[in-house]
Amino acid sequence: MDNNTDIVIDEWQIKLDQKLLELKECQKNESLESCNPCDKFFDCDLRNKYVLAVYASMNKGSNGGFEF
Repeated sequence: MDNNTDIVIDEWQIKLDQKLLELKECQKNESLESCNPCDKFFDCDLRNKYVLAVYASMNKGSNGGFEF
C-alpha cells in the first residue's frame, strides 16, 4: 500500500469556494455583513449562483434531491 497521502481535489468544493469569495467581495463592496439587508436580496444573480453552487457541492453535481 502506498504511504503517500493523496490530495483529492473536489471540483464542486472549488466552485463553491469561488462563488463564496465573489459573494464576500460583493458584501465588502456594499459595506454589508451579509446579503440579508441588501435591496437586491431576492433578485441577485450572484447570490443565486452561490446558492446553486451550495446545492451542487452537496450532491456533487448529480442533480439529485436532498432528504433532511
